[in-house]
Amino acid sequence: PGALWTRHGRPPPAMGCVFSSTSAAETNNKPTTSSVGGVHFPNWTFPKSFKLEPAPTTTELRKKREEFWDTSPSYGGSREIWEVLRAAVTCGNIDTARVFVESAGIIVATPHLTCVFDERGGKYDIPLWVLTTPSNLVPEPVDDEPI
Repeated sequence: PGALWTRHGRPPPAMGCVFSSTSAAETNNKPTTSSVGGVHFPNWTFPKSFKLEPAPTTTELRKKREEFWDTSPSYGGSREIWEVLRAAVTCGNIDTARVFVESAGIIVATPHLTCVFDERGGKYDIPLWVLTTPSNLVPEPVDDEPI
């Protein structure tokens, strides 16, 4: 190992997990300089809950999110990057989501994944209601008619 370090001018690769803990990453959500010179938040988090007006039902929100992802390539950028972003947002685990984003070379320009760039400079905007469930969801209407 020491010879490798000296010969190549760098230490051997570290072993272990990419993220040691979510709470540590969240407290260290400071921007760094990306590989292309812009701002990058490597420890981005999902936004906190918010109120969406008008308040949607769970079904309306699900349909709106599906429509967003189905039409996202028409907003510009690469279809592959949109697919990675969708996988990251819907995977259910922040550490896995960060690995997806990092592996695709996506530059996170905001602390909460609402604006990102690909390595070619393509911009991808993701609405808050796609990333986080609003706090004011309306209960589904109940059908009172007998069968």
